[in-house]
Amino acid sequence: MCGRYANSKSSPSMAALFDAEDLIAGAWTPSFNIAPTVQAPVVRRSKSREERVVELARWGLVPPWASDPAIGARMFNARIETVASSRAYKRPFATRRALVPADGWYEWRKLPGGGKQPYFFTRPGGVVFAGLWDTWKDGDLTLLTFTVLTCPAMGEAMETIHDRMPYVLPPERFTAWLGRRTPTRGSSSRVRSRPCPGTWRSGRSAAASAAPRTTGRN
Repeated sequence: MCGRYANSKSSPSMAALFDAEDLIAGAWTPSFNIAPTVQAPVVRRSKSREERVVELARWGLVPPWASDPAIGARMFNARIETVASSRAYKRPFATRRALVPADGWYEWRKLPGGGKQPYFFTRPGGVVFAGLWDTWKDGDLTLLTFTVLTCPAMGEAMETIHDRMPYVLPPERFTAWLGRRTPTRGSSSRVRSRPCPGTWRSGRSAAASAAPRTTGRN
């Protein structure tokens, strides 16, 4: 799963990296402890602007049909295996995909004597998670929210800590993931058939240990 991650990039640097318009305009402070329900940058294709944009969204997808946005607190991850058929995720998977920039993410390992040790997984230059976004409205209030897709863990370093991990996209797949077209039947199977890259740098970390561990769909 992915319940905590870091992003030290500025919004102008993300706009340049993803060839997108910066809609954050200084509202983002880089963080090494991004948790569900907080605002974080995502890259998506804006239909109204007909271009990619970088903007803030709340982590934890809130479906349009939800009666309470609090549901997003447990919808921060979506399994790639079931995303195309899930009531909450199938529409965003078809038409509302996002890139989620990150330096890396945290996972916790249970210690023999009790407690948990956080580990940070990263790569040189950082990573980009496959994400989905949606909007929730209540009167004049509109929330832009997102979730991070997960897949089975790949690589020995990752597998010894947790059995799942964020679905990481290589740069050559950014355009295809955001895409202009609605995915065809069987597209989720093709996504699943391409496993996440499996060579990771990992190390013990204290950065995420101050806040409580989160739980949710992974």
